[in-house]
Amino acid sequence: MSQRDRTVQETSTALTPAQVLTAAKSFFSRQNGVYAAIPEQESARHVTLRGQGGEEVVIAAFADTGGTKVTGPLTCSTSRSPDFWATWRRSA
Repeated sequence: MSQRDRTVQETSTALTPAQVLTAAKSFFSRQNGVYAAIPEQESARHVTLRGQGGEEVVIAAFADTGGTKVTGPLTCSTSRSPDFWATWRRSA
C-alpha cells in the first residue's frame, strides 16, 4: 500500500462543495488549543488550514456523480482529522 493510500481519506456526501468547505472551516476552527486550525488559503474546491504548530490540513471538495467527493488527511499529528471524517460517515 502506498503512503498516499494510508494517509488520504475520500468519501462522498449529498452536501455541495461549498457546504463541505464551510463545514471543514467551522469544525477545525472550533477545536481547542493545539487542535485548532485556521483557514489560510481557499478556493471553490479546497481549503487549506494552518494548525497551531504550523501543520497544514487541506480539505478538497468537488462535484461528482451523485454528490460531492471530499478528500483530505486521515490523520495529522496536531489535528482532529479522525473526528472530522467521523462526521461525514454519520451524514453521508
